Amino acid sequence: MLLKDRVILITNVEKFAGHGTTEVALAQGATVLAHDPSFQEPSARRKYESHYPGAHALSAVEPAALVELALKRHGHIDALVNNDAFPALRAPLAEARMEDFRSALEAMAVQPLRLTQLVAPSMRQRKSGRIVFVSSAAPLRGLANYAPYVAARAAANGLVSSLAKELGRDGITVNAVGSNYVENPDYFPPQLLANAEAMAKMTAQIPLGRLGKSAELGAAICFLCSDGAGFITGHVLPHAGGWA
Repeated sequence: MLLKDRVILITNVEKFAGHGTTEVALAQGATVLAHDPSFQEPSARRKYESHYPGAHALSAVEPAALVELALKRHGHIDALVNNDAFPALRAPLAEARMEDFRSALEAMAVQPLRLTQLVAPSMRQRKSGRIVFVSSAAPLRGLANYAPYVAARAAANGLVSSLAKELGRDGITVNAVGSNYVENPDYFPPQLLANAEAMAKMTAQIPLGRLGKSAELGAAICFLCSDGAGFITGHVLPHAGGWA
């Protein structure tokens, strides 16, 4: 199993790539530590753990408390998966709201950087670690009328190239998966999937002619957490069916 005995911390696990990554990581033998704002409620933690036996839902939400709890309970973190979702708000330049842009940057760049900053010291001590940003393929092509969202995702992609160079000497790899057109309720809700006309127009832009599956995105993320990706760092892996 690719991730046997690996301890992987996945953030915002009820969003975006969280479920698919959890499923694949568990199947590959990892110990999954799961963060989500909803896990402040014991019932939400119980529901998640009953759905994913073997995963551990952590009650801490704030980054420092989260990392402290994870290290206290499991001793180390082999991989951090920064799984950050934020609405892809349509915002033509004349209508773009700076408060929305700031919120997007906070969610998709500031918070994952803070978590990486907190996790890195223990990885450096062990001379080993994997950090994966679950980002977007949109900055690789650009999207008209979505500049604030795309720019915030580009900030995360930019973190990857610099952090990879900074942390590489300590045996830590830093990569991103640039996702687009992958089934998930945050960006492709059920009502959109049920709209045959909209889906036909959308999939016509994808060379593979279909949306990706959550397990496929999870597998790409887990590969970057594995020994097989030990010589890959500073890379944004497009995961968009050939769109990017």
